[in-house]
Amino acid sequence: MRILPTRRLLVAGLALAAAQASQAQEVTFRIAHFLPAVASTQKVVLQPWCDEMGKLSNGRIKCQFYPSLQLGGTPAQLADQVKNGVADIAWTAPGYSTGRFPKTEALELPGVLPLGGLLSGRAIWTFFGQHLTGEYKDYKVLAMHGDGGMNIHTATKHLASAEDFKGVKLRSPNRTIARTLTALGATPVAMPPAQVTEAISKGVVDGASAVWEVMLPTKLDEVTKFHFETPADRPVMGATVLVLLMNKQKYESLPADLKAIVDKTSGLPLVERYGKAWDEASMVARNKVKAAPGHTVTVVSGAKYNAILKQAEVVEKEWLADAKAKGINGEALLAAARAAARKPSN
Repeated sequence: MRILPTRRLLVAGLALAAAQASQAQEVTFRIAHFLPAVASTQKVVLQPWCDEMGKLSNGRIKCQFYPSLQLGGTPAQLADQVKNGVADIAWTAPGYSTGRFPKTEALELPGVLPLGGLLSGRAIWTFFGQHLTGEYKDYKVLAMHGDGGMNIHTATKHLASAEDFKGVKLRSPNRTIARTLTALGATPVAMPPAQVTEAISKGVVDGASAVWEVMLPTKLDEVTKFHFETPADRPVMGATVLVLLMNKQKYESLPADLKAIVDKTSGLPLVERYGKAWDEASMVARNKVKAAPGHTVTVVSGAKYNAILKQAEVVEKEWLADAKAKGINGEALLAAARAAARKPSN
């Protein structure tokens, strides 16, 4: 009879020791992405996010960054790097992995998302929660946001209408935007952001589809002079969806209190952090370029913009045909994407 209390004490002691060990566990997240360390995604979003998690965890959560693909591979391989545990977390564009995330492409079609990082991010996160969780079942999705909407930056060719795109070679960030450029008569060339500036300077391409936010970190403003914008009150001509993925097993291995911190600081709060950073960086870059001698910023609106969207309708038809072939109800998905984009801003 005297042994039982002793055993209970032993069991209780072991449980307490296990709990204390769990509470004392530290973790360092290896975070990979394809842009330089000075880009907004690391400097303005991910580093402050890591600092916040570190503070909430009393220093038990730390981050080690691997910018500019320092773990090797290409932007398209980042999704596999995080899935396979090469990185714990990766920031990438699903569209870089052509055809792998077909439902996500609904958000990148012409005339769907609103202009701006914050507005598009909220719409994307709503749509993700409603329709995309199955497409990312192999990951813990920490955030999904947008690039704010495509613009076109060219070295010598001034674009001001649909007709001006004919015969122009332009870098394209994803398949959907490549199809849009093709529909307008341009020649899309796929390449990661890090290669765009050199490609333009050497005449490999005439310009690039790129958002304002990426201009300064990649020095794209130094090799382009003409800048094509879509109107602020209309849906964008195209977009690139971006996602912060976490290795699912890494997340599930975390002790409950650290997992709670990751959950608290990710999701919509992280999406909005991205959106605000993108809008601020875009404004800074746009103002700098607009004030620089020799640069021309053209906002294409009214009938000219309507003509561009009309000419790009074939892209939507192509995507719907692809979706049908994969057993996806494209019409319903596209309607849901547009509904999320029309949702009033919080």
